[in-house]
Amino acid sequence: MHVVRQYTPSIGGLEDAVGNLCRHLAELPDVHVRVVTLNRLFSDPGTFLPRHEILDGIPVDRIPFCGSRRYPFAPQVLAILGKADVVHVHAVDFFYDFLAFTRPLHRKPLVASTHGGFFHTGFAARLKKVYFQSVTRASSTAYHSICASSANDAATFSRIAGKRVITVENGVNIKKWHDTGSRVPVRTILFIGRWSTNKRIGVLIRLLAELRRCNPAWRLIVAGVPETDTPESLAAKAREVGVAEAVSFYIRPDASALAGLIGTAGYIASASDYEGFGLTIVEGMSAGLVPLVSEIPPFINLLDSLGLGSRISAEDLAASADTIETAHTEDPQTFATARARCIASAQAYAWPQVARTMHDIYCAAFAAGNRTR
Repeated sequence: MHVVRQYTPSIGGLEDAVGNLCRHLAELPDVHVRVVTLNRLFSDPGTFLPRHEILDGIPVDRIPFCGSRRYPFAPQVLAILGKADVVHVHAVDFFYDFLAFTRPLHRKPLVASTHGGFFHTGFAARLKKVYFQSVTRASSTAYHSICASSANDAATFSRIAGKRVITVENGVNIKKWHDTGSRVPVRTILFIGRWSTNKRIGVLIRLLAELRRCNPAWRLIVAGVPETDTPESLAAKAREVGVAEAVSFYIRPDASALAGLIGTAGYIASASDYEGFGLTIVEGMSAGLVPLVSEIPPFINLLDSLGLGSRISAEDLAASADTIETAHTEDPQTFATARARCIASAQAYAWPQVARTMHDIYCAAFAAGNRTR
């Protein structure tokens, strides 16, 4: 059983990762998968979703919650655990703590995936550190395995959970957008994801302004779900730096619309100041898009392994723009080679192997749980 605060139809890296893992696990012999999630989307809290639903062949149970979206209180999760052999908690939030502290009641083997922890923004940073070293440390003792979604997460969680931490990076659905990026060189940048503070979409807009000083053909497409940033607030930022006509916004595009946008782009970008993994960047690479990313550890590791792409320095966007413009090529052969390298590099993150690794972890947790009952 997979427990996660937000799931389809919500759009985001967490939801996408859990959905893909569940679908690939369900393809394995004798594996039955179920998802428990909240009954309202954080982006649309006034709409109640069905209590039970089958999505892509996966049974989904939704439960009510109250309180903050940062720590939604949903104790009814206990009533749904039922006959689950193993419970996999995704992200570090209420479910992570609650299922740990109630383990003497439900007695289910617990596995967790970090998905970046709760350090995505600087909000309440000091309090988060204290909480992590106290409550999260105590909760972690209830878990058989804590799957770090990146090397950065592994380093962070190893300080409180030691050898229970295993690095299992999120897989990528490389079939979804495979080879769909533009087949000719274009100066179009695509951002896909939540429009939240930590994604720093405003930095991409300012980068665009610098790029257009180099060449006015540069454009930016922003696709995803408004949160702390809205189309209005982002459009205002674009007007401030004189690039309003070069930025396009697409709210909750469906799969077909998103594929169409990818087909017009040459680059996939993120200026995020914190990521556990950076799922959409690798998905963009699978389409043949060259990554433009901020200088955070998961992204730096990705660029180093790829040998392509450019860093975005929020402190010196003019220099970043010069580097990106210099690296851009109009030569068809050079472009085709770079595009093929991006697609090939994305293969290493395919979901089937990740699902098999997680299945082995579940089996170990189940066996250990039986020995301690």
